[in-house]
Amino acid sequence: MEHSHSSAYAAAGVDITAGYEGVRLMKPLVERTRIPGVVSGIGGFGGLFAPDLSGMTEPVFVSGTDGVGTKLRAAQLLDRHDTIGIDCVAMCVNDIICCGAKPLFFLDYIAIGKNDAEKVAAIVSGVAEGCVQSGCALIGGETAEHPGVMAPGDYDIAGFAVGVVDRPRIIDGSRVREGDALIGLTSSGIHSNGFSLVRKVFDIENADLAAPMEALEGKSLGEVLLTPTKIYVKALQALLDGGIDLRGASHITGGGFFENVPRMLPRGLEARFYAAMLPRLPIFELIAKRGNISERDMFNTFNMGLGLVLAVPQDQTEKALELLRAAGETDAEAVGHVARGDAGVSFCEVCPPVV
Repeated sequence: MEHSHSSAYAAAGVDITAGYEGVRLMKPLVERTRIPGVVSGIGGFGGLFAPDLSGMTEPVFVSGTDGVGTKLRAAQLLDRHDTIGIDCVAMCVNDIICCGAKPLFFLDYIAIGKNDAEKVAAIVSGVAEGCVQSGCALIGGETAEHPGVMAPGDYDIAGFAVGVVDRPRIIDGSRVREGDALIGLTSSGIHSNGFSLVRKVFDIENADLAAPMEALEGKSLGEVLLTPTKIYVKALQALLDGGIDLRGASHITGGGFFENVPRMLPRGLEARFYAAMLPRLPIFELIAKRGNISERDMFNTFNMGLGLVLAVPQDQTEKALELLRAAGETDAEAVGHVARGDAGVSFCEVCPPVV
């Protein structure tokens, strides 16, 4: 491909040689993610993967796709592109693990105004890191140059993950019962949702993103905004492998608590959270104060410090917490319980005892 060059295409704004250089830089990054089952490397017309389905009675494939929204703007303003790929992987794999699926492989799609091989490689380095954290393989992708449609420095990234779960082990919330414990896994920050509001609140186009802020415990706003989305695959796998009856799981993304938590609950049940047990991250307190945003709107937009909420039987709570903490979720806590009601989500300072 070193002899492939089109002067006419280059005059139209597309440098195909930059694409080839990007692929060259990506190859060692992709190799980091190789796991058993990978059949092909990058560069072919399709990514090949042969899953090990031994021990499964009825394998079901689960897929998820997402991007990172306008968090990209913070990366562009800071000219830091090596973490945004982690967010892209996280947004996909954290969704499919809520069904109990083990992620197998991932593909990404990057649209960019002008192909910059080193920038693309930095983006893909984050994708590869996300795949390593979630134990899945990066088996392909696409980089598309869009001159005249996107500004030279602009780009967007989306991806999709495919996983597998045995049908009897699917988590769909249908087995959640009144009295089940709700366990919260802390987020690393804003993750990748609500950034249109964040950008408005902080006017990030004109803000000093590198200056340390006392309200953020000495961290800069840029550092906090670009903190990658936490990946929860290994933590949930530890619960499933440890024999926990994981009845429901909710990834707290766009729509916050009020949209996502009810998705794991049968009709007639609600999630009742203990307000005192919820984490208080400085970034959310700052957003609420700066933007004069009500508490309900905050919980209806952001994860508020919890990236994942799980439902388990009350008598398995302590064992579940032990397994989660051993898997690295040291701040995991029981944050509420399932109760009868139709509010979807409610909060209480002193909740009635679990019957």
